[in-house]
Amino acid sequence: MIDSLLLQFMLIGSLGVGSQWIAWRFRLPAIVVMSIVGLLVGPVFGLMNPEQDFGELFKPIISLAVAVILFEGSLNLDMKEVRGLGRPVFRIVTFGAFISWILGALAAHYVAGLSWAVAFVIGGLFIVTGPTVILPLLRQAKLKPRPAKILKWEGIIVDPIGALLAVFAFEIIEFIMGTNVNPSELLLFFLASLFAVILGWACGKGVGWMFETGYVPEFLKSPVVFTVVIACFTIADEITHETGLLSVTAMGMTLANMHISSIADMRHFKENISLLLISTIFVMLTASLTQETLVEIFNVQIIGFVLLMLFIVRPLSIFLSTMGTDLSKSEKLLVGWIAPRGIVALTVASYFASILLESGFEDASILISLTFALVFTTVVAHGFTIGWLSKKLGLSMEGPPGVLISGGSQFATGMAKTLEDLKVPVLIADSSWERLSRTRAAGIKSYHGEILSEQTEYYLDMTPYEYLIAATELDSYNALVCTTFVPEFGRNNLYQLSLSDREGDNLENLVHTIGGRVLFKEGASWEELNIMVESGYVFRKTNITEQYKYENYLNNIDSEAVILFIKKPSGKIEFFSPEVENRAENGDVVVALTPPSKEFEKIQEKLEEQRKENGNKKQKK
Repeated sequence: MIDSLLLQFMLIGSLGVGSQWIAWRFRLPAIVVMSIVGLLVGPVFGLMNPEQDFGELFKPIISLAVAVILFEGSLNLDMKEVRGLGRPVFRIVTFGAFISWILGALAAHYVAGLSWAVAFVIGGLFIVTGPTVILPLLRQAKLKPRPAKILKWEGIIVDPIGALLAVFAFEIIEFIMGTNVNPSELLLFFLASLFAVILGWACGKGVGWMFETGYVPEFLKSPVVFTVVIACFTIADEITHETGLLSVTAMGMTLANMHISSIADMRHFKENISLLLISTIFVMLTASLTQETLVEIFNVQIIGFVLLMLFIVRPLSIFLSTMGTDLSKSEKLLVGWIAPRGIVALTVASYFASILLESGFEDASILISLTFALVFTTVVAHGFTIGWLSKKLGLSMEGPPGVLISGGSQFATGMAKTLEDLKVPVLIADSSWERLSRTRAAGIKSYHGEILSEQTEYYLDMTPYEYLIAATELDSYNALVCTTFVPEFGRNNLYQLSLSDREGDNLENLVHTIGGRVLFKEGASWEELNIMVESGYVFRKTNITEQYKYENYLNNIDSEAVILFIKKPSGKIEFFSPEVENRAENGDVVVALTPPSKEFEKIQEKLEEQRKENGNKKQKK
């Protein structure tokens, strides 16, 4: 057992972030890796037990972390995003949640053997999915926009609703059992929930107003939001337990729909904080489980309950609640299967286990085991099947990494056509119909609109594209595009054309601090590349083989040619850049923009070979 709390903090952070990296590197569900790591350092090897070691600080740390995670998720709930999905989302988070509550309670009573009182409390809690588990799965699976948005909205909205349902069920139980016969307690509960929503809305509006009117300097905006989120959660939660989650969700949604630029700018910072919290909190929770809890998970009643929740309760609640909506059968199947439970279920279950036991419900002793069994099973089952199932149902955007090109031109169209020939998804975005005319004529997929506009994220699905090339004639605009999309694509996957050698544009120092990697070779600017294409230069694809190695290719290529990129057999694209040394290997395809004379020579050589072959055939006859 590690005695030092400081060492435990370090180890928890390292294990959490390390789990995320392993999941990314080997394309595994991050939640599964974190759960396994937590179990190994906790109940399996006994290196730590954060719940015991942190003492009274454990629950406040978990609660505040959940509040920040839920707030960050609700910052993405812009009403514009659910255009055309309003009815299915509303039905799922209302009727679907209610059906799931009732069916879950029935399963808990008849299969898990819980009393009606405990069954209705836990049934309300188990409707939650939540951003801690849904958002990592959505990043992994690359779903099409419709099912992805439905799962995201359900997870974030139902998270506080599930906790409140559990509290409401407990209040009803106390009332029925006679331990609390005052009906005003129920009224106070509903008033507290309403107060939490109003508080969240007021905090969101207040923060938004201060940001818009300049009452908060730029360097204090993130700390102010962080502090207000904690205050909003704490005030509501102190009045009635678990209403704090409702409050921060209302605050996040309010800010998201005010469309304040400052909030959009800090969203990526909040995402990073949320990712760190998810990584550490999941390790802390699983490491705090006991060996007795793990053994109890294999109880036949618990296994039966989990299977029923997976294969009956969830699918049935989704199919019944979405009847009459425009969701396809495939979408209903996917949404009906994917419902992983996460941090909120674990934390709230531990709270109710203690207060139900204090109230005399002895069967509540298995709630921790029951909850972890459901959480771990759903996380593993849904984490490993979401990608496979979405592909089978035709709801996945999974495929070779695509290329998004900003700026329509002859060069961009030619390169896009070459990428398309190599089965690489490609799209050209431009705000000018005129510049897109040749793109559309060539049959290349295009998007008409300003790529830097906030509307773009609602109308353009960027999921299939892993690389972005800023290829307009304006160097400063290219740098701005690359800088804007760093959080979405990563700096290593952002490229811009070489700087133009024009007077007054002194951008040489600028590109080293902002923007993307410079493409191709020095001097291959927008003007030069388009002049080449207009002069008859051609996009030539060359296969690298054992017989024709990359060294042979470099020796034979024209000195005026511009080598563009290498396509790997895996589908990966490696663009040439002065900043990176590229090397093609056996099986790769190298694409270059070559002079027409070189292409003419190649054609002549092929014609000459054909003449010789025909002559040989005649002689044999």
